[in-house]
Amino acid sequence: MLKLLLHWVVSAITLLIISHFLAGFVVRDLQAALVAALVIGLLNATLGFLLKIITFPITILTLGLFLLVINALMILVAAHFVPGFHVHGWIPALWGAAALALVGIALHAGQKRV
Repeated sequence: MLKLLLHWVVSAITLLIISHFLAGFVVRDLQAALVAALVIGLLNATLGFLLKIITFPITILTLGLFLLVINALMILVAAHFVPGFHVHGWIPALWGAAALALVGIALHAGQKRV
């Protein structure tokens, strides 16, 4: 449970950091970032999971890079539901998906060492 909370908070902080460096990626405050990270996680666990199953052949052909497109889509969908979280276009969403993926990889690698 603690790992899940840690991942949620770190993802929210990542969204805040991305918003400072990436034009078109806007997070108003920490509360919006926490809600956005929660909504993105829930979307990835439900709709994202279904899309990943459906697009599995494309994912194989692109060596997994298509997963970034699906994650960017989840970020764009979350931006429509979360007040204070706005993403203007595909490019900022792709960069945000890449950053969140890198943070997820780093957290997962850190957990294996402990």
